[in-house]
Order: sequence, then C-alpha cells, then structure tokens
Amino acid sequence: MMCPDGQRRPMVGLVCDRFFVGEHDLHSVKHSYVGALMFCSRVSPVLIPATEDIANVEGYLDGVSGLLFPGGASNVDPQRYGGESSPEMHVDPDRDHVALALMRGAAARRMPFLAICRGFQEMNVAFGGKLHADLQVAGHAANHLEDPYEDLQTRYRYKHDVDLVVGGKLALFSGAHRAKVNSLHRQGVSVLATPLTIEARAPDGLVEACRLDGHDFAIGVQWHPEVSAMSDVMSRTLFEAFGASCRRYAAKPPLNRLPRE
Repeated sequence: MMCPDGQRRPMVGLVCDRFFVGEHDLHSVKHSYVGALMFCSRVSPVLIPATEDIANVEGYLDGVSGLLFPGGASNVDPQRYGGESSPEMHVDPDRDHVALALMRGAAARRMPFLAICRGFQEMNVAFGGKLHADLQVAGHAANHLEDPYEDLQTRYRYKHDVDLVVGGKLALFSGAHRAKVNSLHRQGVSVLATPLTIEARAPDGLVEACRLDGHDFAIGVQWHPEVSAMSDVMSRTLFEAFGASCRRYAAKPPLNRLPRE
C-alpha cells in the first residue's frame, strides 16, 4: 500500500486475541486499532493470530517493520509474573505466549512497537516486571475500572489526568506535561521492569506509560489512544510518531534489523 505522498507503507503486525463466540474459535482485534494505524500511522496493518502453535516467531518479525500490542478483554495470566491465577479471572494463554515472545524479539531487533492497555501490561511482564491482579484490591482509585454496563462512548470517555514526565517522549510528541486519558483496566503495574522508564503517572501514583530505553520507539500506554486518534492531539501524535519510526526501520538494510549479540 502507498501513502498519499507515494511512499510505500511498511507492514505492521497487530496481535490478536483468541476467544470463543458460541462454538467458534476466533482470532480478532478491534477495528479502532486498524483505523488508527492506517490513517494516523500511515502503515499497513497485518493481523497476527494468537496461538501457542506458532513456533517461528522470527518469521513474523522478518515480515514486519513494527508491532502493535492492543488492549483486550482478557488479563495477563498472573502465573506469567509469579502471581496466582483465579477461576474468576479471564485469561488468554495463547495471546500471552505470542505477545511476550514477539515483544522480546522486537526489542532484540530494535524494532518499533507500541503497546496499549493489555499490551502495556504485557510490556512490563515481558521485561521482568509484576502486575497488580486487581487495582482496587491493591488500594488504587476506582476511576481506573471499566463499567461494562455503560454504553461504549461513555465507557471510553476521559477518566482522569496523567502527568507526563518532563523530557520523556510523550511530553515531546504532545508538547504538554499533562493529558486527559480514557484509561480503563483492572490490572496495573505493581513493580516496573528494570529496563523500562516511566513516561506518565496517574494522580494516585499508578504508572500509566513507559518506554524501553535505547530504542527509537518502544512505548507502552495504559490508556486507549486508538479510540481518540482522530480527535485528540496526544493520541494522534503518538500514532504519527510510531508510523514514522516504522518507516525508518523499514528503510534499514535487512542485515541491520537482525537481533544484536
């Protein structure tokens, strides 16, 4: 696919969830992520299925110039970060398997990636961090939680502010030091992974964004910029910066994209 300026659009992998609708076993991702990648990042999204049967992660990485790890209805399995699973928690072990392997592989190649909501939590776990399985039980504010009985537009309204770290990439992209976000989630960061640097915090102190240092673009946010990418300045500039990084990566000679020793 070509951009309006005639530049070829790089392929960007979009990790799916795996779930059942009736008796049908599906791999799926919300269209809002696809739209934000196409119209703001100006890249070509390709869906990556969530299945433990995927053995050749490197083959997927060879075929794309970036990855997006989206939100999802499930939670990262607590066993992935040394916690205990409960029968009430909705988990997706296939997504965990694929996402964590792809993220570590992308980091080894310095490939750009953007991690959103569940993806942000995967990012922390992938590099050795831990999560609160339930933020309210851990003493954090209720305004992080999703109300499934609200209509979709109300559910994704701005929920609270975040303070952007001075000198961080989000502050640079947006030109601001504070932003309103549509953050809704049950899990959250309890121990930040050592390689990660904080980009934003909620008023109750919870880490809401981070980056992997030493990379052109490796950013995770707890909120949902894909929903407001066409109307919110910070959301749009985040996707634009991600797309620009993917184009820079695509322009590298293939040998320069391989994992570093």
